[in-house]
Amino acid sequence: MTVSSEDPQIAAAQAYEALHVPAIFQEWAPLVLDAARLEAGQRVLDVACGTGVLAREAVERVDSSGAVTGLDPNPGMLAVAGDLAPSVEWREGTAESLPFADQSFDAVVSQFGLMFFADRAQALREMLRVTKPGGRLAVAVWAPLEDSEAYSIEVELLELLAGRAAADALRAPFILGDRQELADLFEGAGAAGVSVEAHTGTARFPSIRTMVEADLRGWLPVMGVVLDEPVIQRILEEAETALEKFVTADGRVVFDSPARIVSGHRP
Repeated sequence: MTVSSEDPQIAAAQAYEALHVPAIFQEWAPLVLDAARLEAGQRVLDVACGTGVLAREAVERVDSSGAVTGLDPNPGMLAVAGDLAPSVEWREGTAESLPFADQSFDAVVSQFGLMFFADRAQALREMLRVTKPGGRLAVAVWAPLEDSEAYSIEVELLELLAGRAAADALRAPFILGDRQELADLFEGAGAAGVSVEAHTGTARFPSIRTMVEADLRGWLPVMGVVLDEPVIQRILEEAETALEKFVTADGRVVFDSPARIVSGHRP
């Protein structure tokens, strides 16, 4: 990457891209785009694009005859995204007030961002507004925390050693996994033909330290929680025992990563 890491937001985004994307996010991009039925020549919007893993996959699907736009409220994420994929149009903005005209896109997608929107129903209405009639909407969210054993253990460790704010920052991605709640939310926003599919991916980190450090130095700062170095070191030490059941013979950490993919279309 050529962007500077002196800016704390960019440094956090770089850590997110380097540590989280290959371990837990990258495998979901093809599934989300399959649910969106993305084709060559289409215009697609990636909402809450982060560092752009989903948008980069979409570029390959729509090829040179299509176009991909990524939107995120975090300028650090967008700086890293722009460095990695300059062919994508990167825009700063929020899901609740998309800066695009009605019916601008053939498909709108979002990967693991919906749970962080201030007004989820409004965000979905906006996503449908900018989609052409008949166009697809596909969104991925994580399953509930209790279904993600490794992260449940890590949350407990953070609560004990770093306090409630740190633990809640790691709980946040798992708060929207109920299938009926998701179906009601999408149908209430006006989506038609709503489908909620359960999938189980596989998270793979090189080591326990890498996994936990990805959260402590990558995810928590994105959520506004910055821990002191002595606290980080103590968590890393305790995690070696707490998470040892997920370590494979070659030292990697491997565990189930369940999620939901919700899809539908604009009537």
